[in-house]
Formats: sequence, C-alpha cells, structure tokens
Amino acid sequence: MNWSSRQRIILHHDKREIVPELRNASISMSPLYLLRQIRDVMAQAATAQERLDLVTELIATGLSSEVCSVYLLRAGDILELYSSKGLNAASVHSTRLGVGQGLVGEIASSAEPLNLADASAHPKFVYRPETGEEIYNSFVGVPVLQGGKVIGVLVVQGKLAREYTSEQVEVLQTIAMVLSELAISGQLVDVQELKTATGGLMSQQLMGVRLSPGITKAVAVLHQPELVITQYVSADPAKEKERFEHALRSLQERFDHYIQTAGLTEDDEQMQIIETYLLFTQDRGWISRINEAMASGLTAEAAVRKVQGELQAKMSQLASPYIKERIQDLEDLSNHLLQVLLGKPMVPHASELPDAFIVVARTLGPAELLDYDHKRIKGLILEEGSMTSHTAVIARAMDIPALAKVASATAIIQPGDTVILDAEEGTVYVRPNDQVEQMMDQSIQQYAQREAQYASLHDLPAVTRDDVRISLNINAGLFVDAAQVQQVGIDGIGLYRTELPYMTSETFPEVEMQRNLYAAMYEQLPGKRIIFRSFDIGGDKKVPYLHAGEEENPAMGWRATRIGLDRPGILRKQFRALIAAANGGDLHVMFPFIAQISELDAARRLLDQELKEADVKPSLVKVGIMIEIPSILWQLDQLMPRVDFVSIGSNDLMQFLFACDRGASHMAGSYDTLSPVMLRLVHEVVEKAHGHKVEVSFCGEMARKPLDALALIGVGVRSLSVSASAIGPLKAMIRSVNLSELTSYLHFLLGSSEPSVRHWLSAYARDHDIAV
Repeated sequence: MNWSSRQRIILHHDKREIVPELRNASISMSPLYLLRQIRDVMAQAATAQERLDLVTELIATGLSSEVCSVYLLRAGDILELYSSKGLNAASVHSTRLGVGQGLVGEIASSAEPLNLADASAHPKFVYRPETGEEIYNSFVGVPVLQGGKVIGVLVVQGKLAREYTSEQVEVLQTIAMVLSELAISGQLVDVQELKTATGGLMSQQLMGVRLSPGITKAVAVLHQPELVITQYVSADPAKEKERFEHALRSLQERFDHYIQTAGLTEDDEQMQIIETYLLFTQDRGWISRINEAMASGLTAEAAVRKVQGELQAKMSQLASPYIKERIQDLEDLSNHLLQVLLGKPMVPHASELPDAFIVVARTLGPAELLDYDHKRIKGLILEEGSMTSHTAVIARAMDIPALAKVASATAIIQPGDTVILDAEEGTVYVRPNDQVEQMMDQSIQQYAQREAQYASLHDLPAVTRDDVRISLNINAGLFVDAAQVQQVGIDGIGLYRTELPYMTSETFPEVEMQRNLYAAMYEQLPGKRIIFRSFDIGGDKKVPYLHAGEEENPAMGWRATRIGLDRPGILRKQFRALIAAANGGDLHVMFPFIAQISELDAARRLLDQELKEADVKPSLVKVGIMIEIPSILWQLDQLMPRVDFVSIGSNDLMQFLFACDRGASHMAGSYDTLSPVMLRLVHEVVEKAHGHKVEVSFCGEMARKPLDALALIGVGVRSLSVSASAIGPLKAMIRSVNLSELTSYLHFLLGSSEPSVRHWLSAYARDHDIAV
C-alpha cells in the first residue's frame, strides 16, 4: 500500500473521520509521514479538542497500537485524561491522576520516558477500572514539556506484550513537542491554571563555581527586589534632603543593630565588611553628589539612583574584576538606601519565608544577604559573583554553601522548588527525583559527619602518626577570619595578597593607606607569622593608572615584580608601608613572578634601601620568592643562598610547565597535578632547599586537596598554605598518615613514566586508612 498517496485526513460536519485505508491499517506509518499528518491536523480550522482527538487516533494507528492517550496538567498538580483513542470514551475528562501517581504520574514527576512490555508489573502501576485498560500490556509514555516544565503526558498502549523501539519513543517525544504548543494555547487548559501547577516541573541539574563549601537541601526562595521609583521631581529640596538624611541614619542603625544581634567581634570578617559599608554611608563625596542632585530638583530616591548610575558608568569602564565587585557593593548599599526611602523591603518578611530555604538570585550584595535570617537560610545560588566578592566572604562567615555562575538559575528554579545544593561538587539539583534525593540525603549526612570530625580536630596539632609536624597556614587578602588563624596548628598567613588595594583604587594607593591595612593584619594576629607577597598586579589584574595596554598573553606578560622593577617608585612605596606596619616587629616579604636571579637581587636592593631609611626598623626581616616560572628551577643553586623561604605556586607553575592555559576549559584535566613530573620537580626543590635550611611552602589549588597534599608531604614539603575551609580536611589527612611509610612509597612512584600517579596514591590511602 502506498501510504504517501492514499492516506488523508478529513473533517466532515465537525466530526472527525479517517479514511478507511488508514483506520483499518495494521502496518505502522513511517515516522516522517506520521509527523507530516500530525502537522496537517494541527493546521486545520478545528477546535483544539478536535485536533487533539485526531492526533491521538493518528498516533495509535501510526504505531500499530490499540491505545493512544493524552493527559494534561491541571491546577493542584492533577493530570487529567483529555483525549484517548482506545480507552473507554466515558473516562475522558473523568480519569485523573496526581503527579507521581501511577505510570502517568511517574513520567510527569521524573520528566523521563517510560517504556514497558508489561505495565501491570511496574511498582508504580495504578489500575483505573473506568478506562478499561486492563486488557493492554505494553505501555510507552513521554512527557509533554514546555519551557522545562512538564505540562502533560503522551501515552501509547497495546495488547501485545512488547517494548517499543527507541525510534518510536523518539517519534513520540517529537510529537509531544508539537502537542505542547496546543496545550499552552489556552484552548484546552486555561493559561493561568497551567502557571499555578508546579508539580510537573522536570528535574534539572545545574553547574556553578563554589563560593562557600557544603551540601544542603531546602526549598527555593527567589530574591527579586523591585525598587520602582514613581516620583522623580520634587519642588522642596529641603524636604528631600531631610528624607535622605533620615534614611541614611536608619540604614546606619540597621547595620549597628545587626552587629549587636549577631554578636560580632572586631576580628570577624562580617564585622569588617559592615564597617566598610558604614564608611560608605559617611563618604562626603558620595553624600555631596546626592545633595547636588536633590538641589537640582530630584527626589531623594531619584538622586540616589542618579549617583548610583554615574558611579556604575564610571567604574564599569575599568577592567579589574575586583573593582567590578566593589561596584556591586555600592549598588547593594544604594539599593538598601532606596529600600528605606521607598518603604519597600528587599527581603520578604520572616513570616512569609519557610523555616529553611535556599536563596536564588541573579546577584546579591552582602548587606542583602545579611538581611536574611541566618538561622533559616541554608544556602545561596547566584547567576553572577566570584570567590573574591564580599558576598562570598559573608557566605563563608555564615557557614552556608554557596555557588556562583549558575546559568539561568532564576529562570529554571521556581519558588518553593526542592533544591539540593552541593557546593563541594559545584552542582545544583532542582526538583530532584526520588533516587537523586535519596542519594544526596546520604551525601548530606556524610558531609555533616565529616564536618563534625573536622571540628573535633580544631584544638589538635597538625602532626602525623609518626610525630612529624606539618605547618598549616592560611591564604588571605584584604579580609581574614582571625578566629580561623588562631586555632591550634595554624602558624599564620602563608600568603597575604597585597595587590587587592591596588585593584580597588583608580589611583595608586598612598603609603599611609597601605600601612593602615597591613598594620590591621598585625593587630588582628599578634604572634602569628604573616608572609606579605608584594603586589601581583598587571596581566589579568589590570589597574587603570599603569596604562599597560593590551597583551596577547597577559599571564606571561608585564606583571608583578616586572612592573615593580620597571617602576621602582611603586615597589618602594609598598616596602615603606610594610616596614612601617611591622612597627619594629617581624617582617616577611615574598616576591612573585621571579624568572631569574637578577630580578630577585634588584627587588632585594629596593627593599634594603627602604630598610636603611626607615625610622623604625623591623626586628627580623625574612625574604623569599614564589616559584612559579620554570626558568628559576635551573637556578636553584644560586637562589637558595639568597632566600629564607620559597613558596611553590602550583597554579601558574602547572600552566607554564605543561604549556596548558588553566583558563582553557577544553584543556581541563589534560595534565594532572599528580604527574610524576610535577612531583619530581617539587622533590628537587625540597632537596636543594634542605641543604641551605630554606623553608619550602606550597600554596595554590593543589595544596588544598587532601590527596594532592598527601603527595606533597610525601616528597618532603612541610608547610602548606591554603584557604581556611581546607584546614579541617588537611588536618584530618595529616593526623591519619605515617609519613615515613608514605615517603618510601612516594619515592617509588617518582620513577613512574605514567602521566599520573593519582590512581596508585588513592589506592595507597584507601589501604592505609588515610583520610583523603
């Protein structure tokens, strides 16, 4: 039979009729022909119900099956049988199933197809006698999706016990896409009713970048502040100025109240950030510009918005990502001021929020985050943001998991959705199915147990089972959690990034400003060693006052010590500030990006000149370098007599060593940090340093991972510098290892010609009960 010439569908006196050849056919149509027939039906001038009925009959015939049914989602997460060819006609618009109920409900819940040879044998099978479906065995169903949401289910059934082919399932999925347009047209189910039904949302998995570690599960709350200014002009500038000043006082009082209720101390990172915000509220230049705008006839809120826009436009022209994050701080502060002026809360009232929730937002300022009840907020998901943002600092201080760079989070996640946030793996599970939820519940429990174990180590030293002490230090920049550094086993700050003040200013930061910042570190951490790395600006950390121009490969260009030697006045001012901040105490200075010994000598001469001219000299001065450029590895014999310590920076060293850009996603994983090449390199540095009694520290991403750190201490590294969140896992690993046994095994692995020894080291850790 030639279907392409003899099959046709007609509408006759508002009744559907399929020509006899098609109705009696026992041969299934070709997928392409079936889709063309459905397209023709959808284009006909008939009611939506008539077209839906025709389509179900076409599908049943096209797939040589006795039954085809369409269920559509109704309010209350109910799936109603809207059309059927083969089931009892009386069941149409009468049979209803909840999302998750029966096979149809399971498809709606999981948003996955279901293909069964014997439907009644499935544990989710629910028998509905009014349908007359007991005589049918085979079952295949696919979700009808629209915008990531399940709005219906398309089902085919047959008497013969068989599984449908993958091609037939794909055809049904394609037809379901066509049906979705009909379903949302409003002709079958009211559009508003579809919007209120949420149970048919499909499960999704999103990826992001970790801001704060942890795993949690809670319902989603979308942060969508609407600060709409309706009145822009005022005839009474004096009244507007009074409104502005009142709002400013209210905002200052709100910050003061938070400090008191949260029990913050001077050493808390949150306290430092709030104090920064309080300084913003007293900034004369900012207030003066707002006053000028009000004097010109703008309302207080319009004036705040105008100045906010001017600052954004001016600062957004700068390339520094750190400055862009400070723009976010200013925007956050301005929004809070607008909130007070407009009388509209940016955060829902506590009575409107669940007992436990995860905040989802495009972007969120630190003050906005602090507005949420810290006892009830369990996590944070952002479409924007970075590790260095104040919001990230606050999230870590609040000890809540947080991810940034989660694409389309606010579009995909709906208010009230169940969300599992796994910041350890950078994953968000939205509306997880039962299997995923069970698995992640176990992960949450295991994570809580690990955190409890790490907390129990807080007052214990970082000492191996055979009594070898490992120095643990924290990386910091601008802010530091003093409480973390004060715990037992933490020697101090192994890497203080001094470049951050340079990146937040439009002009070169003056000596006094730098001195105050460095002196604050000494005050917060009395008795603790602080290693100040001289500025690493330039490259991808552009600052506006250097006028460096564009570079094809900024990571290997004019940056760090190279800038300091070309512009010695800049470096000398920093050294002057560091010497003054030490105030007669110890001073540890580390030079980054050293490619040859002559650069180290030149930088040291500049430091010595400042030391010679200082009124108050440090009691002890120690100098070191970052080992991150491979060329210095061939100058170790000349280097070691000149330094007191060295720190291996794995991030830059790895990319230069293997010529592999760490920012190139398609190269990710091409070269492992546990390559024998990398481990032999570290071992050689340790051996050379040992002969001169030079301390070798290791900082960078490699040091914070317990298994990688295990390899490092196995090849002789005795000092690690990492983020504060990595201290607990590292201490657990260190206290569970016998170092002498590990060292013997690592020396064996160093001779390997494999690209990585990760597999062997992981097996060793497992066999020796080492906590990695």
